[in-house]
Amino acid sequence: MIKKIYVVRHCKAVGQPSESPLTEEGLKQSRSLVEFFSNKNIERIISSPFLRAIESVEPLSNNKNVKIEIDERLSERILSTTDLPDWYEKLKDTFEHIHLKFEGGESSNEAANRILHVVDDVFKSKIENTLIVTHGNIMSLLLNHYNDMFGFDGWNNLSNPDVFQLILTKNEVHMERIWR
Repeated sequence: MIKKIYVVRHCKAVGQPSESPLTEEGLKQSRSLVEFFSNKNIERIISSPFLRAIESVEPLSNNKNVKIEIDERLSERILSTTDLPDWYEKLKDTFEHIHLKFEGGESSNEAANRILHVVDDVFKSKIENTLIVTHGNIMSLLLNHYNDMFGFDGWNNLSNPDVFQLILTKNEVHMERIWR
């Protein structure tokens, strides 16, 4: 049996807090996702609890008549609970040193393990076609697991939204960007 997971980075949002909604452009993008997935079988939708992730997939959920399941493990990675004026450089460092951790934050390794558990659970399920919607940093850590060339630069080149496909065949996962 071939299993597919569509990994979606949320559409454009007003800000970074968990309660940040989509912008007007982001709402249009969420409707574009419906069109993009119109000819694809989606049996399950799992989302980060962040509002921008849920709003990104609500139109698709309604169109496909598939309930959105919320999974905390898809929440964006916390780099630090303190303000980091040089957060960009610090984030880059965490891609090079996967166990590096800042005050109150997660290491790249910890965050990657979180989303990898979701993907493993999905691949072990009986469902063939699942869509997960998440955030750029944690998504890039997942993609880096399957392609170690997808590091900081891969994160930096993600768009809102962005869609990758993971296909599991014969215990091997193939990754491909299918929309941006």
